Amino acid sequence: MTKADALSVADSLTTEAGVFFPVPVMNLLESSEVSSEVSAEIVVGDRIALLDPNVAGNPVIAIQTVSAIDEFSQQELLDIAQQVYGTTSTEHPGVSAFLSQGSIAVAGDIQVLNFSYFETDFADTFRTAVQIRAEIAELGWEKIVAFQTRNPMHRAHEELCKMAMQATGAQGCVIHMLLGKLKEGDIPADVRDASIREMVANYFPADSVMVSGYGFDMLYAGPREAVLHALFRQNMGATHFIIGRDHAGVGDYYGAFDAQTIFDEKVPEGALEIEIFNADHTAYSKILNKVVMMRDVPDHKFEDFVILSGTKVRELLGNGIAPPPEFSRPEVAKILMDYYQSL
Repeated sequence: MTKADALSVADSLTTEAGVFFPVPVMNLLESSEVSSEVSAEIVVGDRIALLDPNVAGNPVIAIQTVSAIDEFSQQELLDIAQQVYGTTSTEHPGVSAFLSQGSIAVAGDIQVLNFSYFETDFADTFRTAVQIRAEIAELGWEKIVAFQTRNPMHRAHEELCKMAMQATGAQGCVIHMLLGKLKEGDIPADVRDASIREMVANYFPADSVMVSGYGFDMLYAGPREAVLHALFRQNMGATHFIIGRDHAGVGDYYGAFDAQTIFDEKVPEGALEIEIFNADHTAYSKILNKVVMMRDVPDHKFEDFVILSGTKVRELLGNGIAPPPEFSRPEVAKILMDYYQSL
């Protein structure tokens, strides 16, 4: 995006030309990389190589044709951070990453040459939107629920997918995991991939779930990222997208359900075709002996649920102790225990 488009998207979720997009997408560089006196100075009209920072030797991953070069003031970058992330605090991992990139926006069309390590390291999981749409067509699904995850899936996540499929009449569910960079302490993608596949193989009807993933780094932008995730899932062919409590959040920067209300308060009418399935916090009910959404059982007290904090779960797994079966399927717990005990 150009500077003008990025500022417009941050402010109103549309480019200057009115194209809907919830988050600015920019190639930001330090000023010295653009305006130096060396012969490698970048100018409008150049075709420049974009290098892959995640593969040894930094091979070329794409070619950009430079159509504009703009400079942001520090205040403009802070304004974007505030609008997109809801904060300018560099304690926020997304803000920290954004503000560290530079202030020069090199805009222009991009020719993608490859999909980095995702195609090789996750050959059975990584798919482009076009490939997922083709697979959905082959399966004959007409209503499709999409579930985004950056974590392993426990009982509550599993049952949430089933609830959404039943409520929407969907023939299938695409569990679409993020394969890119996460924050420190999150479980690596290969471990998540293995645990999710084990869950699907044992606890979902055959041919009702597609396990896939995409090469994207978490922004932790809460509500804005929820809209971005919805757009991604619309592009890949889903008709419904699950948005749960604190979707794409981090710390205490967002309200529990801000990622749901943004679709009514900020997204322009008609901008999205995909329907949002708003989910409450889910947990196992000791009274009903099943996973429920908490809003559906107002008569329950806190102690009527099986609820474990992330810290407690990691502690159990690290000690080789499986969480209770009401919380996590034993097959999933085994994979996660092996990972934590290998650290």
